[in-house]
Amino acid sequence: MSNFKVGGKTLLEIGYPKSPVFRLAMKVMDEHFSHLTRDEAIDLLKEVLADPDAYVNDALLGPVAEQLLMPVAPKEIPLRETPVPYAVFGADNIADGVIQQLNNAVRLPVAVAGSLMPDAHQGYGLPIGGVLAADNAVIPYGVGVDIGCRMCLSILDLPEQSLLTNDAAYKKQLVNWTKFGAGVEWKQREPDPVLERSEFKEIRFVKNLLDKAAGQLGTSGSGNHFVEWGIATISDVNNEWGLVPGNYVALLSHSGSRGLGAQIAGHYTQVAKDVCPLPQHAGHLAYLDLNTEAGQEYWLAMNLAGDYASACHHLIHKRLITAMGATLLARVENHHNFAWKEMYEGKEVIVHRKGATPAGKGVLGVIPGSMTAPGFIVRGKGEVTSLQSASHGAGRMMSRTQAQKNITDQQMKDVLKEHGVTLIGGGLDEAPGAYKDINTVMAAQSALVEVIGTFVPKVVRMADGGPAED
Repeated sequence: MSNFKVGGKTLLEIGYPKSPVFRLAMKVMDEHFSHLTRDEAIDLLKEVLADPDAYVNDALLGPVAEQLLMPVAPKEIPLRETPVPYAVFGADNIADGVIQQLNNAVRLPVAVAGSLMPDAHQGYGLPIGGVLAADNAVIPYGVGVDIGCRMCLSILDLPEQSLLTNDAAYKKQLVNWTKFGAGVEWKQREPDPVLERSEFKEIRFVKNLLDKAAGQLGTSGSGNHFVEWGIATISDVNNEWGLVPGNYVALLSHSGSRGLGAQIAGHYTQVAKDVCPLPQHAGHLAYLDLNTEAGQEYWLAMNLAGDYASACHHLIHKRLITAMGATLLARVENHHNFAWKEMYEGKEVIVHRKGATPAGKGVLGVIPGSMTAPGFIVRGKGEVTSLQSASHGAGRMMSRTQAQKNITDQQMKDVLKEHGVTLIGGGLDEAPGAYKDINTVMAAQSALVEVIGTFVPKVVRMADGGPAED
């Protein structure tokens, strides 16, 4: 009878991966195959290693085969010691923790360049207001949880006085035709081409999200998401729509891809973490190579979520414009949680804008303030050091918890009254005092965008106070 015992050295020589399979294989061989000679034991172990599928159902060797079929966790990927070039705009009003988050991002092996916008504050992965160009890789948390979160501004033919003197009519339609909050759906579903997209049939994970996406089409999220009526002032005589400079009633919305985007973000972030283990302090920056199946799946799903977010805005605007009997004169819209294929120094890169507005030369966008501060209609200047980006808003000065502790209901009511704003919903976490001064933010990015108009909110609808989705 043989006394040969399989040890770790033998398993390494055979080619077994250094993983939990070591202890399991030694245990199984000791308990059930100790009668084999050394050569017989090695030959058996080699057979299982060469074709574990053939042994999965084996009563004795099945557990070893199953362990061999499990993917081996890759080794931790170190960050670069030296960061790639990056620029910071409005540094005087950006917290040190935000700078550190960007410092982690620009040390990724795939990083090409970075930038930080003047409204920046801390988030997960990239800071909100962070921009990162990567080499053939996409970072799910560099895009954000609310994929395709965007602004949409519709300028209408309604007379300015109709809003200023009869805001009750505008308020009524906001209540009738908008829904806010996590998980909310419309009972009456509307068809839309985005719901017919092939991704819902071809990507297994996304397929299960179609029903929820259909129900949530035309709804808005919680946190800082809003739909509001206000006055748009066009100041540029050479504006893209040929509008006469002056004041117009306008509709502005801010929201993203709802449950569809959140589920896609969560799933592919975990996939990225599984294949791209980074140091703990940079774990949320795990990335997917676009040459892999997972990378291509996420890219397709991300673009689907972005188009879905756009469809949500268009449906909201269509309903409200129809309800008010108005005609659309002009529209400006842009994503600010997304990744794009763009050129940088003669090479195609993946530009992630986490809470940042595209500002390529001549590209239009909307940068909102707060519920009482003006927003700005802008035209990008194509600044290379900002990776052709600008801020996505004023940016938070207080966390949600801080705002709820430091701002009272009466203070909120007073500031709304002072600015002549009617608010439906909204919580103290979204109080104007929780945000940076939008004029300071705009002054810090004068090299990035030119202002061609403004938007002043008058009737605002938001969800009740709750977690952010930006």
